[in-house]
Amino acid sequence: MFKTLKILLDARLAKMEERGASAVEYGLLIAGIAALIVIVVFAFGDNLVDIFTSTCDSVNGDAEAGCAKD
Repeated sequence: MFKTLKILLDARLAKMEERGASAVEYGLLIAGIAALIVIVVFAFGDNLVDIFTSTCDSVNGDAEAGCAKD
């Protein structure tokens, strides 16, 4: 009886260690993606503002209806 319980507990602990490693790996993956997004936004930020402003102007027909002109 105790042997069976020990085997079950050992198996359960092994699974928990794997889950912890997976959580750390996913956390690192998400952090890497977030860092890449920040780098892209800083690198292409001015171009993105121009693209969105021209799109807004096209949609509004060059009217001053709330397009950001910074």
